[in-house]
Amino acid sequence: MSRTGLRETRLALDEAVALVQDDAAGAIATFLGVVRDHSGGRAVTLLEYHAYPSMAERELAAIATELEVEFSGARIACFHRVGTLRVGEAAVVCAVSSPHRDAAFSACRELIDRVKARVPIWKREHGPEGPYWVGWEDARTPSKRESSA
Repeated sequence: MSRTGLRETRLALDEAVALVQDDAAGAIATFLGVVRDHSGGRAVTLLEYHAYPSMAERELAAIATELEVEFSGARIACFHRVGTLRVGEAAVVCAVSSPHRDAAFSACRELIDRVKARVPIWKREHGPEGPYWVGWEDARTPSKRESSA
């Protein structure tokens, strides 16, 4: 079974942990990103995650491979949800095993940071004001920087 990927179904932290368990590992660090009820001062009722599936799957696997090389002895698992998620549901799960705790914590932090920076997954938040894309600016309208200049 692959240790990275996109899922349309519920994510399970215990599954990710089981995939990285290793008798040589003295530590397993995890990260569980969940949908919260607010963002940027706005109420959030649900999220939609959309992805470029083949590219996202390749990039998740590439990040895991990079980190396993950078952190000797580490094993990486990371799964990201796509589709509609409600408040409290897990959007991303990361697990890293390593011989020592410092490397496990560091690699887990680096894992989620790289996933957020590089994997082609887009988030659309829904709230009382209607749905809106997060981190996306329409190229047809002036940016906030241009309009305040």
